[in-house]
Amino acid sequence: MHELSKQFRFEAAHTLARSIDAEPSRRIHGHSYRAEVTVRGEADAETGMVVDLGLFSRALAEARDGLDHRFLDEVPDLGPATLENLSVWIWRTVSTTCPGLAKVTVFRDSEGDACSYFGPAR
Repeated sequence: MHELSKQFRFEAAHTLARSIDAEPSRRIHGHSYRAEVTVRGEADAETGMVVDLGLFSRALAEARDGLDHRFLDEVPDLGPATLENLSVWIWRTVSTTCPGLAKVTVFRDSEGDACSYFGPAR
């Protein structure tokens, strides 16, 4: 069994209502994010690959294009721009092209935050 991972980075802005704020605010702010997408499986006997890296790269480029330099409040089907929702959105975007998708992790390195999504229960 192998795990193969690729990463991409994106910059994006959003608003987020937070219950811990003394005065509720929806000011626009932005973050630098890093996403890591992992596929798991046996290497194909003929190709020697778990997944074709070209296909994997194209799937991640599609996800990156949907998020990079975007106002996340306006990204269709994302919901509030939390790390949780970002990881699920990336999963949905790449899962149709990446068989064996095992995990999506979204990092906000400047804050030391990360969230991993392992997909729907099977």
